[in-house]
Amino acid sequence: MNWDTVNRDFKRYLLLERGLAENSIEAYQNDVLKLQHYCELHEITIPQITTKELQNFLLWINEFSISTYSQARILSGIKTFFKFLQIEYDYESNPAELIEAPRIARKLPSVLSIEEIDQLIAAIDLSSPEGMRNKAILEILYGCGLRVSELCNLKRSNLFLDVEFIKVEGKGNKERLIPIGQQAIQYLKIYLNEVRVHTPVKAGNEDYVFLNRRGAALSRVMIYIIIKDLATKINLQKEISPHTFRHSFASHLVEGGADLRAVQDMLGHESITTTEIYTHIDKDYLQSVITQYHPRS
Repeated sequence: MNWDTVNRDFKRYLLLERGLAENSIEAYQNDVLKLQHYCELHEITIPQITTKELQNFLLWINEFSISTYSQARILSGIKTFFKFLQIEYDYESNPAELIEAPRIARKLPSVLSIEEIDQLIAAIDLSSPEGMRNKAILEILYGCGLRVSELCNLKRSNLFLDVEFIKVEGKGNKERLIPIGQQAIQYLKIYLNEVRVHTPVKAGNEDYVFLNRRGAALSRVMIYIIIKDLATKINLQKEISPHTFRHSFASHLVEGGADLRAVQDMLGHESITTTEIYTHIDKDYLQSVITQYHPRS
């Protein structure tokens, strides 16, 4: 049982059996590569990995000042790896099974106010084709709450603008329908009919909605750069990313009284617990509840 063969089979398992996206597969493989590096340094073969050795491995990665969150994620990847060994290699036991992940403090996500979102969108230079594209991107990120990977992979064949819905492929290749508002539809149509139609398209990219100037699908990095440049332009002091628009979408819906289950469906969360974090963001609302209902206020 050598690492190269096992790693190749693990990747195939994650792709075919688990149906994970390329980014998720890469993250799992990086976790296992760290374990492989540790084992090779200490001359430990895969069958020799015990619970004690895994505990030593976690102490080893802790020496590199890896955050608690990253350590928990690495352990999760290692546990998946040993489950794979049990399934595909008839591995007798899972040495990672009884190891507990470090406790993680639950961080509230950073969100933008409606005014900040309006300022970012207003800062876009609409005199260029890229500007019209970028306006459509931000309207959809905020208007539909997409992950950046879902936006990059959005297909023209999955736009149902006449009934105000789009279909996206989320984590684990799970598809979901999301409502799209009139403002996002308006600027998406302008981009499709007045900008994209004049963009030479690279072979294999015909169905992607958002293209770069060379006719290829936009990358996650490019969308991140677009947003960072706009934040600099308006001197926004918050650290933001494409995911900030997703957080803002969910937070503003919950603040407006939207049903949590509906928000869960639109975000594509498997667990309602993940969505519930947005109920803790609106401090003004929480203060008003205390003021209105607590007998001592």
